[in-house]
Amino acid sequence: MKPNETLYNTMENRENFNDEDPGFDHLSASQQTPLRADAFELSDEDKITKIEGHFTEIMHTLGLDLTDDSLKGTPHRVAKMFVKEVFSGLNPKNRPHARSFSNHYNYNQMLVERNITLFSYCEHHFVPIVGKAHVAYIPNEHVVGLSKLNRIVQYYAKRPQVQERLTIQIAHELKKALKTENVAVLIEADHLCVMSRGVNDVSSSTITSEYSGLFQEAQFRNEFLHYIEKR
Repeated sequence: MKPNETLYNTMENRENFNDEDPGFDHLSASQQTPLRADAFELSDEDKITKIEGHFTEIMHTLGLDLTDDSLKGTPHRVAKMFVKEVFSGLNPKNRPHARSFSNHYNYNQMLVERNITLFSYCEHHFVPIVGKAHVAYIPNEHVVGLSKLNRIVQYYAKRPQVQERLTIQIAHELKKALKTENVAVLIEADHLCVMSRGVNDVSSSTITSEYSGLFQEAQFRNEFLHYIEKR
């Protein structure tokens, strides 16, 4: 990735989103998914219809016979998959409501949720990113249900991504939900844009991390890494 590559939305477009949009009140413009201001004017069904038409043209241009029983439903299946599944994280209405609870039991040690299955799509070639996310936090006055940690990871993964941005977005959302800076996120993933095309390297993987609060100290960071390395 080029250091000066423009990956993100402009501040002008950012101002068009409200407080319910995914993390915009906590993320700088350089950490947002690049969305147009009119990104949600069409309904999901309208988007499916338009994408189905465009994908039909792509398949036709490739020379595929769309009258074949195996292929004739593919444009609709792809369109529905894009909108309802693999890119559903683009729509803020799908953002998980990670309601926090008072830490009545005064738990003040590290909580780690490791090996969260992660499926995303590379925004440069629209091919899968497959991997695991490991997240941790040290609570102050609030905790969240464990499943919410998984849901936050999956929500931000379900959009065209680069792994660096995905890592930061998850960390910022966790800090917001937990009302603490003591958050760690580490992602290890395989990129099919590297494995199945280009250099065709099937042995390499990518690791990214984000450490905030106490996790910037070696003691806590090393404890987190020790937990996720255990099998």
